[in-house]
Amino acid sequence: MSEVKIAAQTRTEFGKGAARRIRRENKVPGVLYGHGSDPLHLTFPGHDLLLALRTPNVLIALDIDGKSTELAIPKAVQRDPLKGFLEHVDLLLVKRGEKVTVEVPVHAEGELAPGGNLLEHVLDALPVEAEATHIPEALTVSVEGLEAGASVHAKDVVLPNGVTLAVDEDAVVLQVLAAQAEEAPEGEGEGEEAAEA
Repeated sequence: MSEVKIAAQTRTEFGKGAARRIRRENKVPGVLYGHGSDPLHLTFPGHDLLLALRTPNVLIALDIDGKSTELAIPKAVQRDPLKGFLEHVDLLLVKRGEKVTVEVPVHAEGELAPGGNLLEHVLDALPVEAEATHIPEALTVSVEGLEAGASVHAKDVVLPNGVTLAVDEDAVVLQVLAAQAEEAPEGEGEGEEAAEA
């Protein structure tokens, strides 16, 4: 996983009014916390942060006021529910070599067995523990030829080296559901014809 470098400035203004002013300048307010240190209130360039957050669990190298560099991963991101722009971000401070627990998206590949079966994603993302600098962007699971009733459990997902499950290994990640034929109940339609006559 590559690092994304973002310049950040410490901020001294707080509250809704200050947050609105920051957002009007196309910047995003945020907080950096972790390792027992006091939370650090920061301002990030909105466009750079938006691009960085397109990658799940992105590793961000923060250049804070041009004085220090810290590594962080996104912990909570608040977006405007209608327009989708970033309103606030919480970042977790990490160190190289440190293990962190994150949720990694699960992608299915392959074709299910014939018969119009449906694939249900029980877990869209799988909780795993990985080194902060080696978090996988996604986990791919083959569903090739799976029949109705088949399930893929967490223990069946192939994990990269150094990555371990942070969820019960018997947790269902994907399952195949039988296609349900849409049949009209008996007697339906007959009454309608009688009523028209």
